[in-house]
Amino acid sequence: MKKTVLLLIITFLSFTSYSQDLTWHTDMAKASELSIKEKKPMLLFFTGSDWCGWCIRLQKEVLKTPEFEKWAKNNVILVELDFPRRTPQDETIKAQNYQMQNMFQVRGYPTIWFVSPEKTEEGKMNLKGLGSTGYVAGGPTKWLDGASKIVANK
Repeated sequence: MKKTVLLLIITFLSFTSYSQDLTWHTDMAKASELSIKEKKPMLLFFTGSDWCGWCIRLQKEVLKTPEFEKWAKNNVILVELDFPRRTPQDETIKAQNYQMQNMFQVRGYPTIWFVSPEKTEEGKMNLKGLGSTGYVAGGPTKWLDGASKIVANK
């Protein structure tokens, strides 16, 4: 009996231990500083997390896969710019997200921009756009091929 319980516990832990330990930032200023420090571009994920079907599909098929997790850890700083309809959101984050949406002229979701932050002599942060994408059919391999080409533009 003890062996069975132990086996069940180990099996359960092996399924739950692979959890997404990616950090999705919501504060652009902090993410920009980290991006400069780690010399990695930022992936800006414009999403409607609680209503956008294509956003949810992109997450399921790409952004929550082991392939994406491995790629993201090595290549980008992740930033989620969410536009929920039902989920409450801090007013500061909401204002920041709308500012970013206007800056990058995002008209639909999901939209993903890859950017490289640069600090000016005055201490201001500029974001250099590297390219954008959205939902791409074909799973993580196809999506990551396109993303890797964009990130190579830095």
